[in-house]
Amino acid sequence: MKATRQAVAPTLIEMGKENPNIVALDADLAESTGLNKFGKEFPDRFFDCGVAEQNMMSTAAGLAVSGKTPFVGSFTVFTIGRAWDQLRNVVAYADLNVKICSTHSGVSVGEDGSSHQPIEDIAMLRALPNMKIIVPADFYEAREALKASVEIPGPVFIRLGRPKMPQVYDDDYSFKFGKADVLKAGKDLSIIATGLMVRMALDAADMLQQDGIDAEVINMSTIKPLDEATLIESARKTGRVLTVEEHSIVGGLGGAVSETLSEKLPTPVTRIGVKDRFGTSGPYQEVLKYFGLTPENIVKTAKEALL
Repeated sequence: MKATRQAVAPTLIEMGKENPNIVALDADLAESTGLNKFGKEFPDRFFDCGVAEQNMMSTAAGLAVSGKTPFVGSFTVFTIGRAWDQLRNVVAYADLNVKICSTHSGVSVGEDGSSHQPIEDIAMLRALPNMKIIVPADFYEAREALKASVEIPGPVFIRLGRPKMPQVYDDDYSFKFGKADVLKAGKDLSIIATGLMVRMALDAADMLQQDGIDAEVINMSTIKPLDEATLIESARKTGRVLTVEEHSIVGGLGGAVSETLSEKLPTPVTRIGVKDRFGTSGPYQEVLKYFGLTPENIVKTAKEALL
């Protein structure tokens, strides 16, 4: 049981020892994001910008222009929401080499309440030219995505979560940017999941198998650019797609999948996610259940989709 955010500190410290151009910036939340540990290891390469996310993003842009590789951390609701103008007009417009590794994404933020639960961030960033988006399924994928991001030109958003969750991969996992991972082959239904919902999709597929339904499970960790080839191949085989994400069904994974299939292989798509509303406060397990982000609801929805 590890949180994806737990990958930030050890991974950046490891990379920082080999690459002196890696720097980190935070906005008064370094203890929660883990970047305080990077700061202790490299005090001259860590910048706590205080509660000033816009300044933080502009500073990161300046560091990128000077040849550094800045990793920007804070809570996702602040990193994307408060610094949107700088993300758009300074980072993405100029295609700068800024890596955004923000944490506390989605409704699994839990007790912090709906104001702190970002469910629109993927949609906001999908609309930005030059932006790349990765949503790791677990700690190990988060670690490898962070490492891979250094070699990806331009801005990269890595969406990380707060709670500790069951793992999907092992320590020897190899991440491939822009490539979906077929975790379980199937013929009756394609379940396309991302982030912490990947583990739940696998659990749901096991439950469906007991009822004679052979579901294919795909981890679509790279949301932009989307692996259209793997998606289309799976949809052609099964004829029915179910997307599962801890994000609004508007503009996120479900939107990306629907847009692709509507143009290239019209296929029935059912979307599981937050249904065009804000989050709610409570223990994260209860909040996920409240929004139907559970294996049981994936099973229920899959059966309804197959009727």
